[in-house]
Amino acid sequence: KIDSKLKLTPKVLVIKPNKRLSWQYHNRRSEIWSIIKGDIHVSKSINNNEGNLIQLKKGEQIEIANKIRHRIIGTDDYALVAEIWIHTDKSNPSDENDIIRLQDDFNRN
Repeated sequence: KIDSKLKLTPKVLVIKPNKRLSWQYHNRRSEIWSIIKGDIHVSKSINNNEGNLIQLKKGEQIEIANKIRHRIIGTDDYALVAEIWIHTDKSNPSDENDIIRLQDDFNRN
């Protein structure tokens, strides 16, 4: 259950078939991902080495704590993922600059 006193920011991600989002982490937010449509694979790790793949299906969710390395990997069809940011520093909420990318197939920094 999400504490309603927390500062939250929602996003919806469209995951294209067989595409990988960046291997990344955040210092000022944790995230909850809820699968709205389709299936995804998730890799997460406490260090820079990618972990084993976790398969998530429609209706399932996963929490990613701040500083945990993570990425979403698409399967053979499109997927929709609701991403909820839980800001861990209320005086300095997370934003797009709080994405520390370790690897990115799209060459973003």
